[in-house]
Amino acid sequence: MQQDQQDAQQELIARARAWLADDPDPQTRAELAALVDTAAADPSTDKGAAALDELAARFAGTLQFGTAGLRAELGAGPMRMNRAVVIKTAAGLASYLTRRHQPAGAGQRPGLVVIGYDARHRSADFARDTAAVMTGAGLRAVLLPRPLPTPVLAFAIRHLGAIAGVEVTASHNPPRDNGYKVYLGDGVAGTASRGGAQIVPPADAEIAAEIAAVAGVREVPRPESGWEIAGEEVIDAYLERATGVLAPDSARAVQVVYTPLHGVGLATVSAAFARAGFPAPLVVTEQAEPDPDFPTVAFPNPEEPGAMDLAFATARAAAAATTGTAAPGAPANAPTSPDIVLANDPDADRCAVAVPDPAAPAGWRMLRGDEVGALLAAHLVRSGRVGQGSAGTFATTIVSSSLLSQIAATAGVPYAETLTGFKWLARVDGLRYAYEEALGYCTDPAGVRDKDGITAALLIAELAAGLKADGSSLPALLGELAVAHGLHATDQLSVRVDDLSVIAAAMQRLRAQPPTALAGLPVTSAQDLSLGSDALPPTDGLRYHLAGDATSGVRSARVIVRPSGTEPKLKCYLEVVLPVEAPDALPAARTRAADVLTAVKHDLADAAGI
Repeated sequence: MQQDQQDAQQELIARARAWLADDPDPQTRAELAALVDTAAADPSTDKGAAALDELAARFAGTLQFGTAGLRAELGAGPMRMNRAVVIKTAAGLASYLTRRHQPAGAGQRPGLVVIGYDARHRSADFARDTAAVMTGAGLRAVLLPRPLPTPVLAFAIRHLGAIAGVEVTASHNPPRDNGYKVYLGDGVAGTASRGGAQIVPPADAEIAAEIAAVAGVREVPRPESGWEIAGEEVIDAYLERATGVLAPDSARAVQVVYTPLHGVGLATVSAAFARAGFPAPLVVTEQAEPDPDFPTVAFPNPEEPGAMDLAFATARAAAAATTGTAAPGAPANAPTSPDIVLANDPDADRCAVAVPDPAAPAGWRMLRGDEVGALLAAHLVRSGRVGQGSAGTFATTIVSSSLLSQIAATAGVPYAETLTGFKWLARVDGLRYAYEEALGYCTDPAGVRDKDGITAALLIAELAAGLKADGSSLPALLGELAVAHGLHATDQLSVRVDDLSVIAAAMQRLRAQPPTALAGLPVTSAQDLSLGSDALPPTDGLRYHLAGDATSGVRSARVIVRPSGTEPKLKCYLEVVLPVEAPDALPAARTRAADVLTAVKHDLADAAGI
């Protein structure tokens, strides 16, 4: 047994040394060399054993395309994000593209790949490496001119007629992470009419096979030049398209507090609001500029506790400094008390919304993604941009609220559900509007076939301005939707782990002993999503439908459990639906819904052993 262990340790060290010899980056070579030296010196010491454990984690396999591409902690080795992994990935993608893209006719230029990146650590390096690999493979590469929101890259794929796009970003992950999203354009076999969407099976497996076939990183051609740098025309074209989601004569008088959470959204959001004619947002100064260390937040995700604290403080200070309305005779752009708070995640493809709420500890309440998704759908219907004979489908994911289906049915709009992630939503036939509960909204699929936090911010600002002009508000509209369709209350049980086996054990336990009731509501169906269905491809997840009754006050309920595709989390999505007879019944319904959701979370945690 001891000899077997020693042999395994030597084999691991040998693999690490082979990687070290092929790594083109001095930074990660030095990091890995230190680990190898420590592990090889004396594996029996605490330091040696820790180094071996770290090497084992880094060489446990290779990164695989998940819900939103590749994502991992920065560092050396095949299970981390680094230049070696990026170069191999880019080379595999280039091989996939050259095999499947055939320029039409002799003398046609090779396919174009457009590359964007955010402001995280190493993003610019990974983007430049990708451009060099594409150029070395005989493709044309265009690099966006600076760190920009992911929606700009998704737009540029279609705008430039690219056969593929790459975005270097880890979105809202912790500072130590980075990632790599791959999009396919219309010039690649099998992507017609869905160009500009992220990859899905079988393309992800086919690209992975090409990546695995790359013999060595140092053998991949990487010229020092030959790619193009996009001009400002691409950003101007995106802004023109983005502001086109608004009605020309709609209200604009709304005061917004905005934070990009140390990401890349500020310049683009500010330009879009100015072009649209909105008052300039009041920006959270401490979070305005890109900073890959995200110093003011534990996690740069608007959904995480504390992430919005500075935005709420800025809103409270602004409210204290104003009377709430412009004084008589004051200029039209005089400051007023904030109406809403908006936030983008670091790559600005998601949008968070908060509304004033005197009952909340901060004086502001974050709206759930499901609430914002319903508001945007209702806005599109109420403004006549959807429905009344216009074409287009509303879509959301299986983990999002079922309220969108009710709004669509009432408006006579087709409705669809997909697996989690915009790579699936983007492929809905005839898509007009899509959202997912994790703050992602696609309001203009013909321009950006992905979630877009910029256009979502514009539409929410337009809706808030219109409601304000009518003496109403976003919370009031949510109340109207509850009366019309029932209160669809959602919540989430999310467990972050250091050991992924905890997630696997929880899923196994639920499969072996599925709950028969949650919060006293009987489970009427338990579906293992890994088996797939006519409507959905297989995915690692479980779905439970629960029955309600008059005694419980619940019309129905639903639970979905799945491992996150972007973070080390087990995520459980909960929804309860309660009838609401009149506006004055809404507070009691919300209280009842909160109680039921709390009980469901408790019972589900017990059933899963988490």
